[in-house]
Order: sequence, then C-alpha cells, then structure tokens
Amino acid sequence: MPELAEVEYFRQQWNAGIGRKVSAIEVHANARIFRECPAEILVNGLAGATLRGSDAQAKQMLFEFSGGRWLGLHLGMTGRLLSEPKQYAAGPWDHFMLRQASGTLVFRDPRQFGLLKWHVGKTPPDWWVSLPPAILSEAFTVEAMAAFLKRRGKSPLKAVLLMQERFPGVGNWMADEILWRANLHPQTKAGALTNAEQITLHCKVCEVCADALRAIAGQGGALPPDLNVNIPESWLFWHRWRDGGHCPRDGQALQRESIGGRTSCWCPQCQNG
Repeated sequence: MPELAEVEYFRQQWNAGIGRKVSAIEVHANARIFRECPAEILVNGLAGATLRGSDAQAKQMLFEFSGGRWLGLHLGMTGRLLSEPKQYAAGPWDHFMLRQASGTLVFRDPRQFGLLKWHVGKTPPDWWVSLPPAILSEAFTVEAMAAFLKRRGKSPLKAVLLMQERFPGVGNWMADEILWRANLHPQTKAGALTNAEQITLHCKVCEVCADALRAIAGQGGALPPDLNVNIPESWLFWHRWRDGGHCPRDGQALQRESIGGRTSCWCPQCQNG
C-alpha cells in the first residue's frame, strides 16, 4: 500500500492540471472506487470546474476545485495518479479521468481498493480537517508520541508505528526503516522504552519521513517492481526486499517474521534489544 512519500509523489502528478478547467469526465461507473460516492455525483459536480490546488496528509489526498468543490482520494493498495496527453485512451484500470484542454488526469486502480470522496462547501470537509497531525508538523512532539506509546504499552513497536492515528502515512517499509535506524527490535513493547530510546525513536520517525519525501516524492519514482527511486544502498529499504538480504551496516543476514499481522524485517545484531 502506498505510504507517505508515494502518496505525495502521486499527488504531484495532478499538479499539471492546476488552473485548468475540466472539459469532460470519463468513468467506469461500476468500479469499487465509487462505493462511497456514486460516479454520477462526481461527473455532474466536476463538469466545468477548475482545479485550484491539492494537498496530501498521511495516505490521503484532497483536490480543491472552483465553486467550493472538493475531491478526496485514497489510493488503496494499487492506485496511482497519472498525467497523460489530451488524446490519451483509457485502459481497463483507468476508472476515473478528468479531461482538460491540454491533458488528461487519470486515477488508475487495478485492484480497486482506492476510494473517492466528495464535498461541497467553502471550507475543506470535516473528514479532512479531523485527520491526525502530520509527523513533520510541530504537533508531533516527543511528549505526544511518548503518551501514545504508553497507551499502547503492551503492543510491539512495529504494530504501533503502523497506527495511523499517531503515525499518519507510515507503512510497512517505513516502520522497518525507522526501527532499524533506531536500533530497536520490532517486537519491543511500546511501553518498555527508556526516555533516551523514546527521543531516539522520535528522531528517526521524523528523519525517515523527511528522507522518504526527498527521495521519492521529491525525485520521482515508485516502489519496486515499478521504477527505481533515489534511495541509497545504505538504507535498509533495498535490502529488506531481497531474499537472503544482509544488513547494510554490519553484513548480518536479515531476519523476517510476521509481527502485528505484517511481515517485518530487522537485523539481529543491530536490533538485539
């Protein structure tokens, strides 16, 4: 499932349409992406609207159109946004397309776990405003994180880092990267960290989010097997994908196990606490 940086990258693809009017909308009306908002509402609501801007929070996006019209979008597992030429012909998984004078904005989703939402009003919808504070915002403090870890004290750190109400946008590979950089075992109980470990964890959460945004959203690309991205070999990222992968710091064979229902990867020497 796309994570923080991939969501930001795909959001930027539709920036090509900012300031331009929607001349036509094409949909696969029976696609599951319309399960919360029927395609007909979007077709009628967006006709003739101009894309004003966009934003991303955690794993969600919001696109503002003229006339107080707002389109919410969640990529799900396989969704992606594309900016294509004006004459682009829809493929079988291109379930939602906005035609403009100079191009076509496409929402492609083969597995259809993605989702579209709709709102009309002068201000962003409540479901957007109520999203948790971004990790790179001032609201994500050591104290706020520590209080959350205490409330989830009996849960393994790996599972807690995937809880979107405090770590919005963090997904599986980012959680593994964070714990590896913090030298913390993914099975460590969230309530067992010392003050120093909490500070280190907070630092690495912010560091990985910032690094991922620069490497993926800032440079372009997508996760394997699609395209290469500008991520150094010194990260755990590349090695955790490989069968028989080794820690880029000490060369130890990496271990894998399902923790909190998700496959986890760690170095038994770096993360032996």
